Amino acid sequence: MQLKPLTVIVVIAISLFACKEDNSAEIEYNKELAEIVEEEKILEFGFDRKNYEFKRDTIKSGDTFGVILERNNIGYPDIFQIAEKAKDTFDIRKLQVGKPYTLLYAKKNLKDSIQKPTTFIYQNNLEDYVVIDFRDSIQAYKSKKPVTYVEKTATGIIESSISSTLEEKGLSQKLAYKMADEIYAWTIDFRRLQKGDRFKVIYTDKYIDDTIYAGIKNVKAAYFEHNGDSLYAFEFETDPEKGIIDYFNEDAKNLRRAFLKAPVQFSRISSRYNLKRRIAYYGNRVRPHKGTDFAAPIGTPIMATASGTVVESTRRGGNGKYVKIRHNDTYSTQYLHMSRQAVKKGQFVKQGDVIGYIGMTGNTGGPHVCYRFWKNGRQVDPFKQKLPEAKPISDSLKVKYLEYIKPVKQRLDDIFFLEAEPIIKENTITTDIQ
Repeated sequence: MQLKPLTVIVVIAISLFACKEDNSAEIEYNKELAEIVEEEKILEFGFDRKNYEFKRDTIKSGDTFGVILERNNIGYPDIFQIAEKAKDTFDIRKLQVGKPYTLLYAKKNLKDSIQKPTTFIYQNNLEDYVVIDFRDSIQAYKSKKPVTYVEKTATGIIESSISSTLEEKGLSQKLAYKMADEIYAWTIDFRRLQKGDRFKVIYTDKYIDDTIYAGIKNVKAAYFEHNGDSLYAFEFETDPEKGIIDYFNEDAKNLRRAFLKAPVQFSRISSRYNLKRRIAYYGNRVRPHKGTDFAAPIGTPIMATASGTVVESTRRGGNGKYVKIRHNDTYSTQYLHMSRQAVKKGQFVKQGDVIGYIGMTGNTGGPHVCYRFWKNGRQVDPFKQKLPEAKPISDSLKVKYLEYIKPVKQRLDDIFFLEAEPIIKENTITTDIQ
């Protein structure tokens, strides 16, 4: 059977139209597929890993920004230009030995005989990094890796110490530091815990890129049974402008004192305040010791025992490198023999802030911090002083606080003590993406 000319034209037209429709559908599908692929980019430092080769290393002794780039085939005229453009964002002279850096190479250029990086990335810490991008126009900027906060709950029953209990449970020792030095420092002596003492806690862990553990962000609430006492603690911000956070019990009583007991976490006292101390090295003569020595490994952080203003941060004679803080008209504290200071004169510091690190500068026979305590201009023994309590919660905030802790306390009370499984619940509460 033969088709008439008109019929053939109609069939061809329909076929072409159908082909056109099918082709449009295919284009639309490919477009959607491309969008899906686009969404599945694997980014690191904001760069697509499919397009770049990542070369990682750490700053070695003798490394400078120029040395690193020259070693990777970038000439000094270019290095000078890059450094000039970057100086307002990052001082390239401040590269620290041991810190990681990454060089990015465009994969499309990897076949070139001379391979040159396009980007230099320096990591100050697990979270913060600096990008110096010299692909086209040179630009430098600071950024942060994505941070995820996961709220958790845990329990523990003491067999020998808080540290061993946490270790057996696979929990971070930083949780012990938080409870011993920040929350219960003045209500529980963690060196004298008893077998059978037990605790439960609600806290938040911090993760970088969802996988790298970066420590404990905060402890929201805790409960400790010790010596027959039930001790609650709830975190509460009393001054949002200054960022002051304290811990209070269920009756809104502040658990802290104006001063921490020690400037170093979990250290031991190697020498106490003693005005009649005799030293064999000096012919057994009396050499007053007007400080309390806390022994700890070199590099251990030293904390301000109370909030105040740094009045000295220098090096002098037998004191070595030290920091002195004026807390008010009555009290000042001093921290001697540091390996280095972390604060400057005139800076305001909060209780618990790191102000320096354990060292052996000045006259010292071993790594420690000599902690000196001044009252009305005289050096005294801090352990024999009736120290003031921390600032109480205001009447206006007390009502707000008691209302705030109701559901938190209920949640804490609902946690059962478990010996085998300390983690009862994990809940991702927020993610910061820069």
